[in-house]
Amino acid sequence: MLKAEHRQLDEQIQLLSSEPTGDQLEIARLKRRKLQLKDQIQRIIDSSVPDIIA
Repeated sequence: MLKAEHRQLDEQIQLLSSEPTGDQLEIARLKRRKLQLKDQIQRIIDSSVPDIIA
């Protein structure tokens, strides 16, 4: 679910960036949300992998 939202945000960012009148404030907001999602996905992945002490 999080990865799907991440992909959707990426598509929205690309669409807005391709427009000459793209709203830079909206693009920045979407990029921040995308980064938050990426961090959240990574935390979930990290928590599911057990720590291995070598």
